[in-house]
Order: sequence, then structure tokens, then C-alpha cells
Amino acid sequence: MNRITEKLLAAVSNWTGVPRNAAYNIREDGQCAGRQSTAHIRITSKTDKPGIDITVAPGTRGEQVYIPACVTHSAENDLVYNDFYIGEDADVTIVAGCGVHSDGEGEARHNGVHRFFLKKGARVRYLEKHIGTGGGTGARVIDPVTEVEQAEGSTMEMETTQIGGVDSTRRTMKAVLAAGAKLRVRERILTDGEQRAETDFVVELNGNDCGCDLISRSVAKGQSHQAFRSLIRGNCRCTGHSECDAIIIGNGTVNAAPELGANHADAALIHEAAIGKIAGEQILKLCTLGLTEEEAEAKIVEGFLR
Repeated sequence: MNRITEKLLAAVSNWTGVPRNAAYNIREDGQCAGRQSTAHIRITSKTDKPGIDITVAPGTRGEQVYIPACVTHSAENDLVYNDFYIGEDADVTIVAGCGVHSDGEGEARHNGVHRFFLKKGARVRYLEKHIGTGGGTGARVIDPVTEVEQAEGSTMEMETTQIGGVDSTRRTMKAVLAAGAKLRVRERILTDGEQRAETDFVVELNGNDCGCDLISRSVAKGQSHQAFRSLIRGNCRCTGHSECDAIIIGNGTVNAAPELGANHADAALIHEAAIGKIAGEQILKLCTLGLTEEEAEAKIVEGFLR
């Protein structure tokens, strides 16, 4: 791994070296830069397209999988397909994330297509951070696609964070839930300058007593633009909640379009959206404690995105 990769890995996955008891696959500029399986988690290369299959044995408990990807120079277009097969009653944490570094005029791009297949009673905690770095003029682009199929009684918890420097991103997620399955998504996005960020969530609630909770928090600074779209379809006795909260600073713009579709009399669905600037009294209160206006604004943004 080169030094840029090492810095990106630390930023997106807290990678500090090869873990002793965890499975991992490091992707650097479209190639595998390191891999390790464990007794209960097997990682194998696909034979028909770029990417890997991650298979977690039934009953696996307390293990982690690291699958970060890095693009370390301009004029790189990395596309990868990763499939996760989570066995019955398994409980694992997956640490993903992507860093793109631009050092020239060409675009630095990573597109990851992740598919998750959770068996009955499986539980996954999925952590993903995105960051863009480098002084090049080429755009830093990340367009993730996530597809989730959850069997009866399974749980998927996703935390996705875009921590800065990405010029353009479009996140697409589709999920299908069986009876008793639960999906929880927490998204945090910060854009600045001319950056653009779009989110599209579609959730199909197909099994009785399943439920989803989608929460997006974002800050749009400078001239940046964000768009949040969500669609929850309740096709049975189920619960669904979608929430989008955004702060505008400067000339940033945000569009929020949460949508609900109740196709069953016992589908209980809720959506919320709130967009606005930081209240002046919040800034003033922190300034009375000795902070400058810029420091107060940064402190509020940090707390909002926590």
C-alpha cells in the first residue's frame, strides 16, 4: 500500500494495521492490496466481474470485516461489486468506507455496488465513511449502490458518513424486508463549495411486523446542493419512519422529498423534514462563552452531525 492509501484508510475505517482476528480486503486503485479470511468469514474473488464475495457462517458472533476502498490518483475509474452472505443468527460488524484522492486534472472515481443477503435472525452493523482529498482539479466522485434483502427476524443497522472533500456523490439504496425484520439507517453529509450530494432510499416492507427507520442529517455550505429522496412502501402490518434534517449555511441549497406508500390498512408510516439556517441565538449564546462566530458555527455543525 502507498502512503496516500494508508492516510485514506485511517480516515475512513480507523485502519492502523493488519487486525489479528478480523477478516479484511483492502482495495487500492482497483486492485487487492491485502486480504485475510477467518475461520468463520470467507472472502473470495469474483470470477465474472471485479469484486468479492464475503460469506459469514451461521452463528458467527462478535467478528468484524474490513472492506475499505481507495483511489489514490486522478484519471482512475474504479467499479467494484461486493456481495455479503450473512448466515442464520450471525452477528457481525462490517467496516467499509471509501477515500478518493485527486492529484491532477482527471476525475478520481469509485463506484461500489454492495448487495447484502441476511438469513433468518442475522444481525449486521455496517459502517461507511467517504472522504475526498488532494489538490488536483479533477473531480472526486463516489456513487455507492446498496441493495439489501432481509429474511425473517434479521436486523440491518447502517451508519453512512460523508466527511468532506467529495465533489459529487449519489447514494442509491433499495431494501426488501420480510416478517419481523428491522432496518435502521443513519446518514450524515457535509458539502461545501460547489459540491453535490444526492440520496435515494427505497424500502419495501413486505412481512408482518417488519419496520424501518431512515434518518438523514446534513449541512450544505457555500454554493453546494443536496437532494434527499425516500420512498417507504408498507405492504403489510408494519412500521416505517423517514426523517430529513438539514442546515443551510451561506448559499447552500437542499431539496427533501420523503414519500410514503401505504398499501395495507395496518401499515403505520411517518415522514418528517426540516430545513433551515442556524438560529442566531444559538450563535450568540456560544459567543458569550468566548467563541468566535466561526467557532460557534463549527461547534453547532459538529454537534448536529454527531
